[in-house]
Amino acid sequence: MRSTTGTDTGPGFDESPAGSGEAVTRAPAPSRRMLVVATVAGFVLGTGVLGLLWGLSGVHAGALEDAVAACQALDRVGELPDTSRDAQPSLTPSLTSERLHRMMAARELSSAAAQVNPNYQELADHIDGVSRMVLSLHFNDVSGQRHLVKAKEICARI
Repeated sequence: MRSTTGTDTGPGFDESPAGSGEAVTRAPAPSRRMLVVATVAGFVLGTGVLGLLWGLSGVHAGALEDAVAACQALDRVGELPDTSRDAQPSLTPSLTSERLHRMMAARELSSAAAQVNPNYQELADHIDGVSRMVLSLHFNDVSGQRHLVKAKEICARI
């Protein structure tokens, strides 16, 4: 009697049911090309959208930060005298160099914010008007005082 353990089968041994009379039909192997193309396209599209969102958020965030910093610098300039109501203004007070530097910083920051985001152009215009008044030491300038009030109003909304 001969034992069949599977080790004594020869190279011609076939365990397929084809010997039973059934026809075996194999499905064609799926193409990986479409899977690779879809994966690469998804990666490129996702990276592009993410990069676009990141880039746009950085631009507006920088403008907002500049506008906030401009308002903070304007606030740190301190109270400016209003001699616009005086018929004969007395001696205008001098400003320390620190206050003048802060005024210039506020002007530059607001200008930078307006260049990146046009929504801050009004703030930049008003702070520029204030800086012209401060640098000339003409605190009796009605338009300069009006610019100061408007700039503070805009800063309160930011």
